[in-house]
Amino acid sequence: MAFRFEDLQVWQKAMDLNEQINQLTKAFPKDELFILVSQIKRASDSVVLNIAEGSTGQSKAVFKLFLGYSLRSAIEVVSCLFIAKRRNYMNDDLFNELYAEYEVLVKMITALKNSF
Repeated sequence: MAFRFEDLQVWQKAMDLNEQINQLTKAFPKDELFILVSQIKRASDSVVLNIAEGSTGQSKAVFKLFLGYSLRSAIEVVSCLFIAKRRNYMNDDLFNELYAEYEVLVKMITALKNSF
């Protein structure tokens, strides 16, 4: 693989969840397009992008900083999931599945961040 981030399991997990979020938002009402849909997709994209950007080899301290950004964006996605559930845009089973997957991702990001 050409770029370091492509080999990172945490980046791969974030990419998989990013696709799930993209698919989920396609079922949201049109009046949420520039509100909740935009917010959750930007936050989900940010998780992936910050892992990639931070891994560019500048320094471990810089990577750790970007992992912190990624972690905060993942928490933002989870908060958006709560909003979507409360607005009845998703059922409990799907919410619980995505919540659990983001819990795993947050632990992965945290473990990588703490390894430096």
